[in-house]
Amino acid sequence: MLCRLPFAVVLSFVMSMAVPALAQGTIKIGEINSYKAQPAFLEPYKKGMELAVEEINAAGGVNGRKLQLITRDDNANPADAVRAAEELLVREQVDVLTGSFLSHIGLALTDFAKQHKVFFLAAEPLTDKIVWQNGNRYTFRLRPSTYMQVAMLVPEAAKLKKKRWVIVYPNYEYGQSAASTFKQLLKTAQPDVEFVGEQATPLGKVEAGSVVQALADARPDAIFNVLFAADLSKFVREGNTRGLFQGREVVSLLTGEPEYLDPLKDETPNNWIVTGYPWYGIQTPEHKAFFLAYHHKYSDYPRVGSVVGYSAIQSLAAGIKKAKSTDPEKLIAAFTGLNVITPFGPITYRAEDHQSTMGAFLGRTKNDNGKGVMVDYRYLDGAKYQPTAAEVKKLRPAE
Repeated sequence: MLCRLPFAVVLSFVMSMAVPALAQGTIKIGEINSYKAQPAFLEPYKKGMELAVEEINAAGGVNGRKLQLITRDDNANPADAVRAAEELLVREQVDVLTGSFLSHIGLALTDFAKQHKVFFLAAEPLTDKIVWQNGNRYTFRLRPSTYMQVAMLVPEAAKLKKKRWVIVYPNYEYGQSAASTFKQLLKTAQPDVEFVGEQATPLGKVEAGSVVQALADARPDAIFNVLFAADLSKFVREGNTRGLFQGREVVSLLTGEPEYLDPLKDETPNNWIVTGYPWYGIQTPEHKAFFLAYHHKYSDYPRVGSVVGYSAIQSLAAGIKKAKSTDPEKLIAAFTGLNVITPFGPITYRAEDHQSTMGAFLGRTKNDNGKGVMVDYRYLDGAKYQPTAAEVKKLRPAE
């Protein structure tokens, strides 16, 4: 019986039997994410995906086939994510996998793709390991990595000429990676810098009062923050209450994203240096078209998640169209050097590490009459903040 055979055998049998039927049917995209655990980001993300599917299907689909999106919740648990991937492949017979938000789940799915030779587009997880230490031929990644976004922030941090820094981050793969990269790159840019305090907090369970007090006790000149979502809100509230940010510069990863900036409202701190998404001020043709379509469909403004979800589906459609197939090996060849138009402009999936060149906006926060916004922002092309091919070769396992 199939249920008693190893998963790889079952998958191989099912997929081989399904090929003739799928050739004339829909293209099934299996998507796995932490919808219940991270709704602020992932509800807009799902809307972005659905908008892209609707637009592509209205235009005739991909190579004459319509797209079908099938989503699963991973409960913010790597084992559940792997079980969802197995179910999507065997029961739903999806052609490709995409998704994941939390970095440790992205790594689990990256390994799953390698083990089962399934094409996987990691849409959102930021850890560098997905395309470097744990990278494999079956996995590509859309969003600018932790390294890329930290590399965008470090020149601004160095310009501050602050010597004593403290760091606060969520204690899992993404936060650890961001903190390590920031220390490495800032030390290179400013050799006399000192890191005088570090707080690694449980994801989603920050004890903001004690964290803020510990950072203040270190008497820093500046702060590097990697917290996001509810942890960020608690940190900002306590920091404002206890005067942590007064007279100190703050460099903060992701804080300018509306998913995390909007909830701060009148608690929004002024003048933090951040990466984010000032949707209200981007005037490029690509973004205007996306914004109007999104607003028309949902009567709402897009968030970063919306852009990521939309761009992930557009990337898969472009790759499948170029490959003229959903065969994993043909998709790998098609995605290598693939050019895609996104709401942020054109991007390319690099051959060296399967990382896209999508960039990010860098600017400062402002409390504008009780609403958090980004000001003095500019878009930074991700291609300028990636390691060279020679450097990637040292980081990525040979295949």
